[in-house]
Amino acid sequence: MKHRFSKGFLDELDSFPILIEKKFQKQLKFLLSDIRYPSLRAKKYIESKGIWQARVDDNVRFYFKIEGDTYVLINIKYHPK
Repeated sequence: MKHRFSKGFLDELDSFPILIEKKFQKQLKFLLSDIRYPSLRAKKYIESKGIWQARVDDNVRFYFKIEGDTYVLINIKYHPK
């Protein structure tokens, strides 16, 4: 699989501490190799719009769509508890 970032995703990512950015890069590698990788806990988030959610860590989630053989990263944010 390939990936690309939607407009604004990288700006959102830059607003997080460097530790979160590094964790995201690690999780992205897992996503590209296997969407079912356990630490991702990837799941459909808004099924009607084709949006998926996956974990960066306990507090941060990223959101993406699957378009053919490409993951389109659309958002990253803190997860409300």
